[in-house]
Amino acid sequence: MDASSKGKNRRRGKKRRKASNNQPLEASVDASEQTPSSSVSVSVSVSKRRKLGGATSTSSGGNKSTSFLDKMRARLSGGHFRMLNEKLYTCSGKDAFDYFKEDPELFSVYHTGYREQMSHWPEQPVNIIIKWLKSRNTSLTVADFGCGDAKLAKSVKNKVFSIDLVSKDPSVIACDMSQTPLESSSVDVAVFCLSLMGTNYPSYITEANRVLKPGGWLLIAEVKSRFDPNNGGADPEKFSEAVKNLGFSLVSKDMNNKMFILFYFRKKERSVSDRNISWPELKPCIYKRR
Repeated sequence: MDASSKGKNRRRGKKRRKASNNQPLEASVDASEQTPSSSVSVSVSVSKRRKLGGATSTSSGGNKSTSFLDKMRARLSGGHFRMLNEKLYTCSGKDAFDYFKEDPELFSVYHTGYREQMSHWPEQPVNIIIKWLKSRNTSLTVADFGCGDAKLAKSVKNKVFSIDLVSKDPSVIACDMSQTPLESSSVDVAVFCLSLMGTNYPSYITEANRVLKPGGWLLIAEVKSRFDPNNGGADPEKFSEAVKNLGFSLVSKDMNNKMFILFYFRKKERSVSDRNISWPELKPCIYKRR
């Protein structure tokens, strides 16, 4: 090989080395430019998925936790209501008054549970009584024995004395229902809407007789099972007879509703009550423990 050929070969070798050196460099540059960006993209994507997944998981877990706590609160509230309900049915009015006087908040707990129970009734007796009152003269004065949240007074234009064991409203008179501060012969209508709960319930009706004017109305709505003699309840005829012996006449009795019975009595103009009235025992309305 002559010198000229050797020179050419050396020049060709330099070109090949230059070309081979340039190609990996370009590839390296491409990798250095692309890999970090794709790595960031993947990292951001994964990060987003983790965040979203974490948020979803937390939200789902939070909902489950909230739902569980709500159920537990409802169960505890329901249990507390049943305990208070049984207390009211199995003690005297005076004992109940003293009991709630010590802790008035228990009365709110009871009525929260009561409203929950009533929400399942297809029809509520207080609404029927409200409708009955609205069909009569607004000048009639009403005494609502065991008024609860005083719905009756809030729904009619009549003057209403709202009476219950605890007063959560300035318009409600807190007292033992057998000893109200009302004047004798001062009201035209006395109402007991699911409120004959004490063991001394006859004394409540006797008090209603005292405050009613001659010719006044006595409306009593009670849970129907309490007047089912085939299931341990009182005979409705014997109950009516006892009220009549107090000095009332039975105008009508509505047993059409499957949940409650409604009596309409009227005080006689010349009322002479029997001192030896045989009152039937009313079956306590106690809810089953779960």
